[in-house]
Amino acid sequence: MHDEVKLRYRGREVTTADIESIHRLIAANPAASRRRLSALLCEAWDWRQANGELRDMVCRSLMLELDRASLITLPPVRQRPPNNVVLRRSRAECAIDTSPVDVTLDELRPLEFEQVRRSRDEKLYEALIDEHHYLGYVQPVGEHLKYLVYGRGRVLACLAWCSAARHLAPRDRFIGWSACARRRNIHLLAYNTRFLVLPWVRVPHLASHILGRMTKVLAEDWERIYGHPIWYLESFVEPGRFRGTCYRAANWKFLGLTTGRGKADHTMKPNRPLKEVLGYPLTARFRELLGCER
Repeated sequence: MHDEVKLRYRGREVTTADIESIHRLIAANPAASRRRLSALLCEAWDWRQANGELRDMVCRSLMLELDRASLITLPPVRQRPPNNVVLRRSRAECAIDTSPVDVTLDELRPLEFEQVRRSRDEKLYEALIDEHHYLGYVQPVGEHLKYLVYGRGRVLACLAWCSAARHLAPRDRFIGWSACARRRNIHLLAYNTRFLVLPWVRVPHLASHILGRMTKVLAEDWERIYGHPIWYLESFVEPGRFRGTCYRAANWKFLGLTTGRGKADHTMKPNRPLKEVLGYPLTARFRELLGCER
């Protein structure tokens, strides 16, 4: 019973012994903030990304889940930062040209892809997504990259990629990996969480061209920044809103539909719109590289 699993979070099992060690960590550092406790726990568990950096944001989210489940008691929140996306939105919008872009793709090429996470243009990316994407801006957790796409010096599109969902039945059937292989190699997948062509940009075939170019750019940046490759990309399309034409034109594969349940669902009943699951292997050897036995 001492090692009973009390919670599973992003592939990590948290046992009774782990929770006792967190209690001791909090007691030994009574003046520490939640951020500091998260860093200390990462160091104690040697919980790191492939590039060696602490998994601080993921660990902080885990500790919050444990606190909500009354398994630990975190110190009070010391400060709540303002919603910087909202505060900076009008300034960011005024900083770019929003006049119509109504030309051919050939007239815009070659496009430039700028990875903006942890750069001065990250705020512009966040404000554009928050203003013009129907899902708005949500801060990703874990490994993630953000891009602005330029043509003729104008911002044309925004894309974001992050760690893939741990369980996705249509994808898992398509890949054909075992549960063990999935747990071991899920970090070798990336999820296209946001794709926005700005509303004043009206260029035929631009979206599919961006997706085609993005695959090589993303694979190189991901390995350089996180120290490991990615072999497979995935995304969702809500068919009530979009057709997903640009993905299909860029040779992404339709794999099936989601269940309509969120990742934290415990009711086993649909509570959100069904979405199409789309996949894009980055190499013909993706099954071998992802640890499939066949």
